[in-house]
Amino acid sequence: MKKTSFSLITLALLVTANFFFWAYINRPDKVQSWVGPMMGVSFNPMRADNNPTKGIYPSEAEINDDLSLLVGRVHAVRTYSVQNGLERVPELAAQHKLNVTVGAWISSNPVESQKEIDALISISRNKHADNIVRTLVGNESLLRKEVTVDELIAYLKQVRKRTWRPVSTSETWDIWLAHPELANEVDFIAAHILPYWEGIPAEEAVDYVFNRYQALRDAFPDKPIVLTEVGWPSDGQPIRGATASKVNQVRFLRDFLNRAKQQGLTYYVVEAFDQPWKQDIEGSSGAYWGIFTADREAKFQMQGDVFNMPDWRDWALIAAILSMLLMTLFLFTRVNMKLSGKIFFGIIANLSASTIAWTTSIGVSQYQTTLSLALWIILLLMQAMAILVLLVETLEISEVLWSSGGQRSFKPLSAPSDFVYPKVSLHVPIYNEPPEMVKQTLAALAKLDYPNLEVLIIDNNTKDPGVWQPVEAECKRLGSVFRFFHLDNWPGYKAGAINYALTQTAKDAEIIAVIDSDYIVDPNWLKGLVPYFSKQDVGFVQAPQDYRDWRENSFKALCHWEYAGFFQIGMVQRNESNAIIQHGTMTLVRKSALESVGSWGEWCICEDSELGLRLYRAGYDSVYVKDSLGRGVTPDTLSGYMIQRHRWVYGAMQILKHHWRALLRSKQSCLTPAQRYYFLAGWLPWFSDALALLFTFASLLLTINIMLDPVHSELPVNAFILPTIGLFGFKVFRTIWLYHARVGCSTLQTLGAALAGLALTHTVAKGVWQGLFTSGRPFMRTPKFEKSRPFLAGLVTIKEELCLLILLWYAAGYMMSLEHFDNVTGQLWVAVLLVQSTPYAASFLMLLVNIAPNLSFKQSKKLS
Repeated sequence: MKKTSFSLITLALLVTANFFFWAYINRPDKVQSWVGPMMGVSFNPMRADNNPTKGIYPSEAEINDDLSLLVGRVHAVRTYSVQNGLERVPELAAQHKLNVTVGAWISSNPVESQKEIDALISISRNKHADNIVRTLVGNESLLRKEVTVDELIAYLKQVRKRTWRPVSTSETWDIWLAHPELANEVDFIAAHILPYWEGIPAEEAVDYVFNRYQALRDAFPDKPIVLTEVGWPSDGQPIRGATASKVNQVRFLRDFLNRAKQQGLTYYVVEAFDQPWKQDIEGSSGAYWGIFTADREAKFQMQGDVFNMPDWRDWALIAAILSMLLMTLFLFTRVNMKLSGKIFFGIIANLSASTIAWTTSIGVSQYQTTLSLALWIILLLMQAMAILVLLVETLEISEVLWSSGGQRSFKPLSAPSDFVYPKVSLHVPIYNEPPEMVKQTLAALAKLDYPNLEVLIIDNNTKDPGVWQPVEAECKRLGSVFRFFHLDNWPGYKAGAINYALTQTAKDAEIIAVIDSDYIVDPNWLKGLVPYFSKQDVGFVQAPQDYRDWRENSFKALCHWEYAGFFQIGMVQRNESNAIIQHGTMTLVRKSALESVGSWGEWCICEDSELGLRLYRAGYDSVYVKDSLGRGVTPDTLSGYMIQRHRWVYGAMQILKHHWRALLRSKQSCLTPAQRYYFLAGWLPWFSDALALLFTFASLLLTINIMLDPVHSELPVNAFILPTIGLFGFKVFRTIWLYHARVGCSTLQTLGAALAGLALTHTVAKGVWQGLFTSGRPFMRTPKFEKSRPFLAGLVTIKEELCLLILLWYAAGYMMSLEHFDNVTGQLWVAVLLVQSTPYAASFLMLLVNIAPNLSFKQSKKLS
């Protein structure tokens, strides 16, 4: 009880520390205050559900409400059109004592443009509209190349002839400098100076505005200059050094307003209200230029400190609750975990919860369409999946390094002298195996120091008599203990062969042993492990897979150490909770238990693991002896290595689909919570690889979208960093740490194991998706003593990996060439693409190692 209370206090302190971390990163910015109303703002009364491109406009009452919101905040408003209700703005603004600069929208459609001109002239000639202080003919019409300079001048002349109010056209500062002839046709220079669109960093933006303003004054000394658009967005994609954020927006506005007042500038801040509909035209930032949100809430105060995330306390609380749930879910069933392990897991859980809360807060704060909302939900679910993988792997580190385990550590036994050894029927399935290799296996079996044994060799479907008949002859030579069976057109692959062996097993046999045809077993294998069956609840006893040829070349060494991680770390840890994976070699099964749960599953290409799960479901215990008592041969080629891993993954998905009710919760199942956890958690890294493939395709599609339209494209970098860079970095960190602690290999060999595992990422991902959505794929045996393939044939083996590698590298190179994304966001996206390419590059490196067998790879240690 005292230990639990201390753990609770420690974890509560972690949550508190995380809250203070939120407070630190959300500390307020000290920004110069602005007191009093602004001179003017751009006014577009579109609401969140309005869209002029679809003909959906606000009502007159809504326009009037918007103007009333601006009373006391601004002296004047500037409009862009005199159609669709905006012609009422001057009269409505007069009721609120607001001045108006009235604008006519000029487009490439001369008929619509003329309607705007006529309406503008009519409104501006109203003698009672004393609050109209200026008129604007067009807004960035030249910038958008919708009219020529001559056409625009013609429109200007129309208006100037028929109104006494000042007339101009509104263009960006550079257009004015490029077309000085326009100045002769206007009463004042109406300029847009928007540093954000030019990629100017926020801290330099106000100086930039005044430098451009001075350039206009120098160019047009006889014309008054009005800044008809000046501002900064509160959200959206960065452009080069310009970052859109709420803090940058309020800092820019406060600094600009104070300086503009000092220098007597006439200006209109863009804009009064956020315009979500502009995202389709201007990109994501187009929606966030308002001083009010689209829901008419003020984004910030003009005095006092500024918070980029004003509601950070709410999100920090959500993160705290989520982290407590995660720690409760994962930790409080781990009674043997030391406090240091719980602290380590607690830190990762708090960071993970904060990441989810932070990502969600970004999505919530943005304007979402149905499509973008669906994409955000998918990204959040994928991120949650990545975090689940991260937490499971964190828990593995904590359990391996900081668990007071060892209660189920098993070694080969020395039975008492009066022990009666039960009969063992040892089954060796073979298919098209090299005869000399099988003979070596049989020679080792003949040397087994076991008094009560039969050996059944079952060859199924080998067509060439020259392959199986030498094995049959060798069995006859070894004597009556060895029996050989050749089966033609026999169904069920390996499971079918060993099921046939069950029908030929001696009636008095109590234990079934299975090894692969390439294994050379130690003489004391059976004698050291069979005594464990003295306990009647033991259903199967397992020794690890191991390899005898791993020193032959670098490729086999890399494979060997990659395998070692599972058998020296994963299986040892699972054994502590009686939740090991049964694998189909070096395994012993109680015959009565096997018969009680049914034979080997011929429907599953991983019949060994599936049987182990059924034995657990029936309530049987298992024993895992981590001592190496038999050694096979490593795959000779990258193709064989990949085929083997694909079979394991595909078979695991078959098992998951078949036993999902038992793995979740079932009254008919005797699985313990720990067994459920380890079976699901053990496969979760494979789901992580499948998830990574989805993220890779998503990254490529988003990059293609950027190629087609870089200005309007959005990069959800924050949703990709954790599942790509974060998860990749943590996996490498985990591998190095756990290998150093539990696997007897050097740092170089650990890195080699990581390389081999990365090379299988695409194979694993395909195995997951194919296993989940297909059924009945044939059993693919791992070739033995396969000749190394030439380079071009090897490239064919990894053709999919190479295609993705080339696409990702090309995408990264293209992103680096884009000036628009020459910023932190673009650099992070390049990093995401390069990290995603790492597994595919690893596949290519493994191929090079495979076809260069003479490469040296120093081996200093071997498995204990």
